Amino acid sequence: MTLRIIENFDGNFNLEPQAKENLFKLLAGETFLNQICRNLHCEKVEFTELLFQPVPYSTATPKGMPAEFEKYHESNEYVIVNVPPNFMFIAKIFQPSRLCAIYRKIG
Repeated sequence: MTLRIIENFDGNFNLEPQAKENLFKLLAGETFLNQICRNLHCEKVEFTELLFQPVPYSTATPKGMPAEFEKYHESNEYVIVNVPPNFMFIAKIFQPSRLCAIYRKIG
């Protein structure tokens, strides 16, 4: 088995306005926010409305995310969550196939 090294990966994407609105409602829903809080053992989180597509690991993207989002990965004030596949399906988002959402911890 050989590894294929990807030098450059375009992680840009556009969501249809209605799909984006539906996804944001799901990601900011009280039930989902409470689930994140239970897993993090924190009082409250808020959805920052920041999304990104995971990218292949490379020397330019060692954390598997676009470089502009690494500051959130390194911060204790934020958490990065994989968008659940059923949320993507409900919102009718099929491309990209995976997204990550950024939440800010409160309290």
